[in-house]
Amino acid sequence: MVPSAYLRVFQPLEAFPPEEQARWERYLVAGARPRVSYRQRRTGPRVGLMLPGEEEGAEVRFLDGRSYVCPWNLRVRVLAGLLAFRETQPKELADLFVPAPEARRAARELQRLRRRARGSLSFIHQSPWHVPIRWFVLFDDGERRLEEAPDGSYRIRYLTTVARARWRAERVVPILRGADLGPIGELVAELHEWLGGFDRRSLLELDYDGLCEGLTWNELDDDRSARDVHLAIEALSEGRFPRSAELYQRVLGRWSELRAREQLN
Repeated sequence: MVPSAYLRVFQPLEAFPPEEQARWERYLVAGARPRVSYRQRRTGPRVGLMLPGEEEGAEVRFLDGRSYVCPWNLRVRVLAGLLAFRETQPKELADLFVPAPEARRAARELQRLRRRARGSLSFIHQSPWHVPIRWFVLFDDGERRLEEAPDGSYRIRYLTTVARARWRAERVVPILRGADLGPIGELVAELHEWLGGFDRRSLLELDYDGLCEGLTWNELDDDRSARDVHLAIEALSEGRFPRSAELYQRVLGRWSELRAREQLN
C-alpha cells in the first residue's frame, strides 16, 4: 500500500436521503463491514484496472450521541482518480495507462453516478506521500490530536466541522487572490465548493494515516503544519511577505523530504 493521507467528510446519519439513511442504519446495526469484491477492466493491450464490483461500506464516527457516516464510494473515487491521473501525467504515460476512450467512458459514468444521487459524492480525498498544504487551511492547531494506537505507533488527526472549514476557506481565498496567489486560491476555492455539497453539521477529518510510518516521534510531535499555514496567511494579509514566505517554506520543507520518497518508489 502507498502511504497516504486522507481528508474525510462524516455526515450525520439523519442528513442522508431516506433510502440512504435506512441503509446506513442497517449497516450500523450489523456492526461489521462487508467484504469488498473487485472485477478487472482492461484499458489497453497490456494494462488492466481493478474496480469495485459492488457497493461497499463506510467509516463511522460517534460523537455527542450522534452517528456520522463517511461512505467509501470506491466506484466514484476510482473513476475520479482515473481522470485526475490522466490530467496530471505526460500524455505518453497517460495514454498508456488511461487511453482517451477509457477516459471518456469514465467521465460519462462519473457524471451518471453524480446525477443519480447526492450520496454518490466522493466523501474522501486521498493524497499519497504527503499532505497537500491547502488542506491545512481548513483546520486550526487546536483541532490537532496526536494519538497512540494499540500497537504503540502514533498518528496525527485533525477534526473540525464542515461549517468551520468552509468559513476558513472563505476567509483565506480573498487574501491569496489579493497577493497574486490566485492559482493557490482557486485550489482552496475548490475545497470550499466540495464541502458545500455536504450538510453543514458534518465533521471533517484530516488523517495522516500511513504517512506516520515514515515519520519519527520527534517529527510527529514537532509537526504544527496547520498553525504555521495560518500564521503564514496572517503575515501575508498584513503585508509581511518575508515572514509569510519563511513560515510557508517551513511547512513545505517538512513535507518535501517525505514526498521525495515517491520518486524512489
